[in-house]
Formats: sequence, structure tokens, C-alpha cells
Amino acid sequence: MNMNKILLLPIFFLASYNNGIAQLGGQTTFSFLNLSPSARVSGLGGNLITVVDDDVNLAYANPALLNPLMHQQISFQHNFHLGSIQNGYAAYAQHFEKLQMTFHAGIQYVDYGNLNLTNELGEVEGTFQANENALALGASRRLDERITIGANVKLISSRLETYNSFGFATDLAAVYADTANRFVATLVLKNVGSQVATYTENNFEPLPFDLQVGISKRLRHLPFRFSVIYHNLHNWNIRYDDPNREDEPLFFGEDNAAQSKSSIFIDNLFRHFIFNGELLIGAKENLRLRLGYNHYLRREMTVANLGSMAGFSFGLGVKINRFRLDYGRTIYHIAGGLNHLGISTNFKEFRK
Repeated sequence: MNMNKILLLPIFFLASYNNGIAQLGGQTTFSFLNLSPSARVSGLGGNLITVVDDDVNLAYANPALLNPLMHQQISFQHNFHLGSIQNGYAAYAQHFEKLQMTFHAGIQYVDYGNLNLTNELGEVEGTFQANENALALGASRRLDERITIGANVKLISSRLETYNSFGFATDLAAVYADTANRFVATLVLKNVGSQVATYTENNFEPLPFDLQVGISKRLRHLPFRFSVIYHNLHNWNIRYDDPNREDEPLFFGEDNAAQSKSSIFIDNLFRHFIFNGELLIGAKENLRLRLGYNHYLRREMTVANLGSMAGFSFGLGVKINRFRLDYGRTIYHIAGGLNHLGISTNFKEFRK
């Protein structure tokens, strides 16, 4: 067995040795770190750790995807949330041939806008602002023709009214890419870190750690690539058991399923999966159509007895001249969805 694979095995098993607790929301701080960094990712179910190409935005979640194709690429992304919340991401990558390494820098930001300041009786006494930011710095190195490793360091700041917090997080990742068979497999440890300064004295909260694996495969006779991603590998039970919630279909359009042990198992299993696909049209792939499905999002955001497309996402990307324009829409709820826009280019394009 390759020595690099042997070194990764202890990390895998140590991080996996945790049954965890049910319900992911409300358990951690700096949860904005898990927001989609780009319109492309939003259109593909909110997670894309399995594709090796020239998209610098992918390095935010998986630094091992950094590669020479990203050299001098710059990107700007902006997401329009519900309730006038705004978030975005900007990134740049540089490859150094002498070091045989690719580096990137990016910043993730969230602006929650003006919020009402109320007293204990709910009476409005004014307004306040809230925002959070994360500066990401990362690098990757290719170990052999198929294996690449990478790491990110994220410096995090958060301001909620008069409360402030600072922290750091690290992402560690490995990618196995078989170009001959158009197959990629990845392992990512996300958000390993801690608060340095807390909102209130000595009240340290955990970061949204996640252990993810994924695979992607591009079909040989069709310009289509699909990915399957399994998140929260370290935490088996991620269901939220609401005793007041009636039994609902496990999947889109399915008859109601009784809460048997088998249906609970299947529901919990599929909450870990994100499925997506990308149709690459044209000799230079200048048009890309995208579709994604996040079962966890669907189960958490569907309203009982009301049909919706919650959990589904779609998008497209088109390259016009030197610029790539991307749009992604994530359907969160019957109340609405999120629209994500992005533009990117490569400085090398202007020297041709």
C-alpha cells in the first residue's frame, strides 16, 4: 500500500470514532463556514469536493483540489439570501512551478443587515448590525501522478451586536484522481479548530467540524459528470426527531412511510448523501447545466402535508469571451429559495 495512504488511515479512523448526537443545527458556532462559496456549488446541492478542474472556488471546501489549471484565476461570488441577508466569496489562486505547489487566498463574508434590538418584553429599542468573515489561505501539493494533498487555514471573525468572537479553523484533504478512467475520490476534514476569543467570558463553543468523502465519475461517451458526497461521516444519527411531526414520504412523490426501524435507518442514511450532476456542453465546455439533490435539506425544510421542491438545486454556467458567468438556485422552502451569482476569469486570458 502507498505510504501516503497509510498515513491517512489513522486520521480517518480517529475522526470516524464518534457516534455523535442527533440534530446538527444549533450545536456549533461559526456555522456560516458551511455556506456554499459559489453559484456553481449552490447549483450542485451545496457541496462539490470531488471535481478537479480550473475552478478556484472549489479550494474553499477542499484544498487538495488546488492544481496548476487554477493559476491566476480570480473569482467573485454573491448569494442573495432570504430576509435581506447577503453573503459572498472572493478568491485568487497562484501556482509556483519551482515549489510544485498551488496556493490560494479567499474571503467568505456574511452581512445579516440591520436587526431589531428588543428588550425582554419584545419592545423594539433600536437596531443593530451583525456580520461574520473568514479569511482562507491554502495550498496543495501533488505526491504522485494520482494523489494530491492540501490544507486550508481560516481566520474567523464574528460580530453580533456588541458581542465579538474570533477563531481559526483548518481543513485537511486528500484527492485520488484517475484521469484515464475519469474517476476522482476525496477525503476532507473540514473546520478543525477553535474559538480564540468567545462572545461571553470562557464560553467556548465547538466549530462545525465535518468529515466528508466523495466520488465523481465522468462518463466516457456522454459529456456528463456525476458526484456522490457523504457528509458527517463521524456522526451517524443526524435526524431531528420531532414528536409532533406526522410521518412523511421519505423521498419525492413517495407514499407515506411508517416510522419502522428500517424506514428510520434509510432516512438517516440518505440524509448523509448529496447527489449532483453536471452536463458539459461544447468542445471547450463553455455551457454547463447543473442539478443537485440534498436529502438532509429536504427532510429538514419540507412542511408537513405540503408539497415542495425543498432540497433540490439547479444552475448553469456559460463562458463569454474571457469571463465565466454562473448562476445557481437552491430551493430551501416553500417560502422561497436562494439565488447565487458568480463571475470569474483568468489573468492569463488577457495576455493572449
